[in-house]
Amino acid sequence: MSQDSVAQSLNLTGVLCPINWARTKLTLEEMETGEILEVILDKGEPIRNVPRSAKDEGHTIIAVERLGEQFKLLIKKGG
Repeated sequence: MSQDSVAQSLNLTGVLCPINWARTKLTLEEMETGEILEVILDKGEPIRNVPRSAKDEGHTIIAVERLGEQFKLLIKKGG
């Protein structure tokens, strides 16, 4: 997989649902279509809900990588 460079990063460890999705959504709204957002999330509810919400909004999940107790999520902003 060719990975484009990450345009912005958010570390949302310790941030509860739905605040983590709200912060992700606000950041995506400020980005250009096609740019990539890296989000660090806790296991459990955050990693289940944020990717689903991003897909529902028309964005693409490029990768999900486990980082110990957290996950790194790469979201490509859709148009």
